[in-house]
Amino acid sequence: MIRIIAVLMLLIPGVISAYGIKLMRDTLFDEFYPIFLHAGLQFFIGFLLFIGGIGFIGGFIVHRDRKRQLAKRNDKRRD
Repeated sequence: MIRIIAVLMLLIPGVISAYGIKLMRDTLFDEFYPIFLHAGLQFFIGFLLFIGGIGFIGGFIVHRDRKRQLAKRNDKRRD
């Protein structure tokens, strides 16, 4: 159950990052959405979504790796 939650925690930011890439790509190919008032705003929001999603995934991986390294060090000290 915990692994499913972990996968979902990585899947949702991944989808957000993919949508950010799509917004940036659409801006470069002159496809604008009416919700955004300007092409620069559409690109900027896409960039923020992309960086936010990748940052969350990267932070999750770094946190998990540091947690595992600390657990390994504690196991070595007990031996």
